[in-house]
Amino acid sequence: MWSDAAKAQKLMSEKTFLEEGISHYQEMEKSLADYTEIAELSEGDDTLQAEILSHLEDLQKQAHRGELEALLSGEADANDAYLEIHAGSGGTEAQDWAEMLLRMYTRWAEKHEYKVEYQEETEGEVAGIKSVTLKISGHNAYGWLKSESGVHRLVRISPFDSAGRRHTSFASVGVFPVIDDTIEIEINEADCRIDTYRSSGAGGQHINKTDSAVRITHIPTGIVVQSQSQRSQFQNRDNAWKMLKARLYEREMQKRSAAATEQWENQGDNGWGYQIRSYVLQPYRLVKDLRTGVETSDYKAVLDGDIDMFLAAALAGKVGESEKDN
Repeated sequence: MWSDAAKAQKLMSEKTFLEEGISHYQEMEKSLADYTEIAELSEGDDTLQAEILSHLEDLQKQAHRGELEALLSGEADANDAYLEIHAGSGGTEAQDWAEMLLRMYTRWAEKHEYKVEYQEETEGEVAGIKSVTLKISGHNAYGWLKSESGVHRLVRISPFDSAGRRHTSFASVGVFPVIDDTIEIEINEADCRIDTYRSSGAGGQHINKTDSAVRITHIPTGIVVQSQSQRSQFQNRDNAWKMLKARLYEREMQKRSAAATEQWENQGDNGWGYQIRSYVLQPYRLVKDLRTGVETSDYKAVLDGDIDMFLAAALAGKVGESEKDN
């Protein structure tokens, strides 16, 4: 069981969030009343009414997001998240695609005022990245991002191909909740191999180059986590243990969820090996989520972090499935 201090901290966090939610709802309610009153007084003023309509549309979007956010009631939905990106086979092309996804998620986090910390980053030989692990901190970070786990496919004219041919690249994304003291995950240290290594060389432009990097391999599952963002080996070791707990927690949640859909065995050893979204930039332009059917031709906005439409549709779909099950 968790400590009384952890319970109190959790309750205070939930209390603060609920108070902020109520305050935000009251502000939207007041704004709606104000805009309605102004609209009645501005009859005949097309410019002002167009401006009011724009404000009302923004309010509608805020209300829809708040409605969905209220449905994030999973055990770890409110927690921070670890987000991993791994380039698929294909060398420089795939590694460049992995870096494009890194930019997409960091821009999304910035737009929602989430904090982003680099835990591990391995640069590509020519361009891009082979892998990266981020910690994204903010209320409901995991709840919003959890549906992003899967394989992301890019089709484009390769900037690295002198012949200007079209290439298809893949990168896998994994999202895991940061486990706080209210969720117990037991790990037998005898089942783990701990290695330390130097993070110099291709350690990533955001990573400190020190001798204190730590890699932990969980032998029963084959899960490997590593941290090299801190100068202290102790801090990197602590970060790695937290990431391993997150991975094991998410693995167990996926196994439970997949028991009904038999998806677990079909996903392969990495636990997220199925394609969820396609980004086609050539010969036509279309970003399409293969689970929900949501699509857009504005690929530039998507790659600049505008992915809320996909996150909201995935969340609404999950809620719909839960209601059917009940």
